[in-house]
Parts: sequence; C-alpha cells; structure tokens
Amino acid sequence: MANLVACQLVSSPDVSVNLQHVEEYVSQQQPGDLIVLPECFACFGAGDSALLLIAEELGEGAIQDALSAMAKKYKVWLIAGTIPISTSTSGKYSATCLIYDDTGRRVDDYQKIHLFDVQVEDGTRNYLESKYTQAGDKLVVVDSPFGKIGVAVCYDVRFAGMFTAMGDIDVLVLPSAFTRATGRAHWEPLLKARAIEKQCYLVAANQGGIHANGRETYGHSCVISPWGDTLCEIETGSGTVSAKFDANEISRIRTNMPVQQHNQFRSYLV
Repeated sequence: MANLVACQLVSSPDVSVNLQHVEEYVSQQQPGDLIVLPECFACFGAGDSALLLIAEELGEGAIQDALSAMAKKYKVWLIAGTIPISTSTSGKYSATCLIYDDTGRRVDDYQKIHLFDVQVEDGTRNYLESKYTQAGDKLVVVDSPFGKIGVAVCYDVRFAGMFTAMGDIDVLVLPSAFTRATGRAHWEPLLKARAIEKQCYLVAANQGGIHANGRETYGHSCVISPWGDTLCEIETGSGTVSAKFDANEISRIRTNMPVQQHNQFRSYLV
C-alpha cells in the first residue's frame, strides 16, 4: 500500500531555497506515494504583495517546471500546496493548488475559493487575502490510484457545504498556512470533523513556524483516518509524516455506517 504524506515547511521568501527543501522531502518518499505540500510553500513571509512578483501563467514557469520534474523523477503524486497564478484581473493572482501525477503530468488545478479576510488576535491582527488574491469558483475532485481526491485550501476547511458538494471522496487534501492563534483553537476539530463526515482520509499540510515577516503559523501537519483518528502528526518546524492508505478501511467504515446514503441534504457553490 502506498503512503499519504504531509510535508510541513517553514517557508521563506526565497523560492529557490524553498524548492530545495521540497525536493529534499519528496526524494525521501517512495514511488507511488501521495505527497501534499503546504499553502504558499514556494514563497512565504514577505507579504501577499510579494507573490505578485513571482506569479506564473498556468502551465508555464520555473516553479511549475520544478514540481512536474520532481513528480516524474520520484514517481509520486504531488499536491503542490499553492503558488500564485496570473489572472486577467490586474494586480491579482489566484492561490492555485496544482495536482501532478507520477509521470509529472498536471492532472488538474484548484483555485482557493474562500479567502482569509479576518481579524485575529496575533501579531499580524488584520488579514486581507482578497487584496491581491482572486477567488476561484470551481470545486476539484480528481481520480487517482487513491480513489477520488478532493482538494481544498486552508480557510476552505471551515465551510462544510463545500465538502458535501464534492460528493464521495476517498482522500481530502488540505494545503494550509493556518495561523498559530486560529490553529490552537480550531485546527484539530475542523480537520477531524471533515474526515468523519466524509468518511475519508484527510492529509493536512501546514506551514509550521515563525516566518521572515514575523507571521506565526501553527504546524501540526497530519494524516487523519476515515474514523477521525490522527494517524501521524508533526508539531512544529519542517519535516514529513506519513500513513498507509487503506481502501478497505474506507469501505468497511462506509458499509457499517452508510452516512452518504442517509444524507438528505445537498450543497452547491453560490
């Protein structure tokens, strides 16, 4: 059985250094594994405006070339957190999660839908992600050797209707840059709720430390079972954790408790 791998980073504003760290961790995994990178893995800690300077056209650019090459070289499925992708709106990029298969082919891409425009009791205090980020409007579920993979990013995890609308999924991936303050309060209960309600594995890859601009992220990247158990976790700093993917476990849980068959409600993107 292949592994589900959450990669935790403390990314800096230096793209080349961050990509070196990513390849270091990817190279340590096994062919056929599913590896999830955090949100903003390629550049973090210089403010959202800095991401405009490194934004790439979808399908072109040094960051995307490096990711495709890694997936192909190490024969892994790579869920590449988010990178800034150029949009038709001046001064805005999309926070885009790229999905590569083990041949290096980009299978799909997901633009973060829910943007983090909030006030938090931490050193940053005011977050206004929509200032430079254009929200997406498309749910993404991809077929893979791990069954159906649903893709969401960070703040998305708070909106349960999004996951109902995905239908049946076997793995939910959640690249994140959860703040330390909100993470301490809500990270674990939100992740477990999503895994339990979808009866799927959840791979949450978070940023995990203090960044160049003083922003603090929570870490605690993990893999959660379809029953809601935390199978593995790294608290802070950089590193990886992994757990075996077991399709039989998903089937067993859904047979014993057929929640999706009993569900009388549906959700739609508005």
